[in-house]
Order: sequence, then structure tokens, then C-alpha cells
Amino acid sequence: MNLLPPVLTIAGSDSSGGAGIQADLKAFTVLGTYGMSVITALTAQNTTGVPAVHIPPATFVEAQLQAVWTDISPHAVKTGMLAEAAIISVVHRFRQTQGQAIPWVVDPVLIATSGARLLSPEAEDALRAFVAEATIVTPNLPEAATLAQAPLPDSEKSAHTLGIRLSHHYPTPIWVLKGGHAAWEKHTVTTWVFHRGHLLQRFVQPRLTLPRPPHGTGCTLAAAIAARLAHGDEPLPAILTALDFVHKALAAADLSLGQGAVVLNPYAAAWPIA
Repeated sequence: MNLLPPVLTIAGSDSSGGAGIQADLKAFTVLGTYGMSVITALTAQNTTGVPAVHIPPATFVEAQLQAVWTDISPHAVKTGMLAEAAIISVVHRFRQTQGQAIPWVVDPVLIATSGARLLSPEAEDALRAFVAEATIVTPNLPEAATLAQAPLPDSEKSAHTLGIRLSHHYPTPIWVLKGGHAAWEKHTVTTWVFHRGHLLQRFVQPRLTLPRPPHGTGCTLAAAIAARLAHGDEPLPAILTALDFVHKALAAADLSLGQGAVVLNPYAAAWPIA
């Protein structure tokens, strides 16, 4: 048994360190796992925006996957930005052929903070096929609506309906709908967990008062879930622990870092690993 369970992130790089593989590796480390990465996109990025993106060939993404797997086989995988249809297909095929025995946590990066769609229609279709086989999927409300090809929820009732619809149509994964974008919630943030057309759990946390919107919360949540699954947690305890981890990391954010979005402080959320 590994003293540091290895966990892999397959995602884009954030040169400012607030999101993407940099955020994932921080969460993996704080949560007592050995972090590894496969980079699907290079971004020139800071807390105010993303002026440039470079996407490597899908064959290079596959080479990274093979290199990792033949030496240090991960106990869990987290995916983030997968950039384009060819890369999604490579990762999906790899999960089917070599990664079936371990949990996969998919953060379906589809919508930019501005509201712009990040993937082509072909890539969105490829992502839908991929998430159908995931262990846990962690969309925010705009991403969940896009995956379901449904309207954006405007109430607790419509968010619940969306979760039921998604988890019925895609019965294999556990769906974690993140309510940070819920306009109807002013003082709380609700997260809903669905599976096979049923609500499993509803988590409510106080909404933190921040001077600017946060950055990297979705990446960190999915990475923390993957880390706890690698330690052997069942899905619901892993999700609850990860939600608490992100809340603590955001509450302790260093507001002097960056001029734009608020970045997390995952080190403030550390605790002894059982």
C-alpha cells in the first residue's frame, strides 16, 4: 500500500497557479497524496484573464498518459479542461482500456466565467459520452444545463429537476451540482448530489463575502474528491470532505494575491490524514 496514494490530474495549466493542474497538485499535496499531471492545454493566464491558449496534439496527451501509467499507476484520476474533441476521445479511450479499475472524477469544463462556451459542438458531444462513464461528475449550474441541453436553473426547484434529469439520463456517475451560480441564494451555497434519478444529499454552506469572484474552486473541489477517493473514502464522505476543504481554503484566501479573481489558500484547509 502506498504511503502517498498517487492521484492524476488531466487538465490545463494555469500559469498564475490559481486553477488547473497547479490548483489540483496543491490540493493533492495538502490532502496527503502524490500528485501527477497530464497537461491538455497551456494557458497564458492570470487572475484577470486568459490572453493566450496553446493546445498540444492529442498524440502528446496520450504519450503523457502512457508515461504515467507504465510507472506510477494512479489510484484515482481527476479531469478538468480537455480542450478539444480529439483530446477528449484519447482520454476516454484510455479510461476504457487502462483506467477502468479506479475512480474518475470529471470536472466538465464547458463554460468560461464570461459565459462563453469553451468547447466546439463536436467536443461537447465527446464530453457527454465521456461523462456517461465517469465515477463522479462535478458541474456548476451552467455546465449542468449545457450537458443536459436544458435552460439554466432559476430556482431550487429547477436545479433539483435538472439534477434528476441529468442523473436519470446518465445513470452511472454520481452528479455533484454546484450552486455557486445560484442567483436565488444570497447567503448560502447549496450543493446537490444525485444518482440514478434520485437526490442523495443536499449540502448547504454559508456564502462567503468576497470582494471579487473566486477562481479555481471547481478545480480544487474535484481534485479534493479524487484525493479522498484515493485514500479509500466512499463517494459521499469524499464529497463532503472536499466541500469543507474548499470552503476553508476560500475563507482563508490571501486577498493581496492578484488584481482580479480571488485565489484559494489550500494550505489553510490542511488537517491530519487518517
